[in-house]
Amino acid sequence: MTQSVSSFYQRSVEQLQSFSGLGALALRLYLAPIFIIAGYNKLQLSDSSLGFFERLGANPNVVSWFGNSEWGLGLPAPELLAFAAGWTELLGGFLLVLGLATRLVSLPLIFTMVIAATSAHWDNGWFAIAPSNPASSAAQPLAWVGIDGAEESLENSREVGRRLTAMKSILSEHGNTDWLYDRGSVVVLNNGIEFAVTYLVMLLMLLFHGGGRFVSADYWLARSRLAA
Repeated sequence: MTQSVSSFYQRSVEQLQSFSGLGALALRLYLAPIFIIAGYNKLQLSDSSLGFFERLGANPNVVSWFGNSEWGLGLPAPELLAFAAGWTELLGGFLLVLGLATRLVSLPLIFTMVIAATSAHWDNGWFAIAPSNPASSAAQPLAWVGIDGAEESLENSREVGRRLTAMKSILSEHGNTDWLYDRGSVVVLNNGIEFAVTYLVMLLMLLFHGGGRFVSADYWLARSRLAA
């Protein structure tokens, strides 16, 4: 009986290999538009009043944000970094769509996520959207095992909940809540490292596993080289 179950399991796993590229395809298609628009907005491509080569450069507002140490990131060589980040994300996003040079392009994208997490989001903690209910916060299981900072995060959730309650009360008294909430409820943007780390983890999977069997240009190029 045990041997039959084991044999069935092995056959099932072997059959699943035909679909092994779907996970990588899903990751690529999830990440691609995120990086394309992030890169596009760091450049001046949309400004039709500029000359061709000027439009290829970094957006001055992004350069200022990268370089200013008071209200921005305070990074060195901000114009170079904004230019490099913009084109890395824009071209990287299109390459992810194709599954072309997937491992190669994942490396600089991982680097940009590390920089984003450590320079733009680190001081804000983990959550991108601040949870308002400690009972459903991802910090709750960490508090159970005594992880540092978890209780502080839960207390922050309680404070967020109080503020959201106050906001909704004000809106209910003075606003058209049917219209205001028609596209979603009010939240507190925490702007933590959650999204940057999530994208980094997804990119790590692409770095180690590639663009995916049958569903990437990388796969078909490698197959054609082997057949030559």
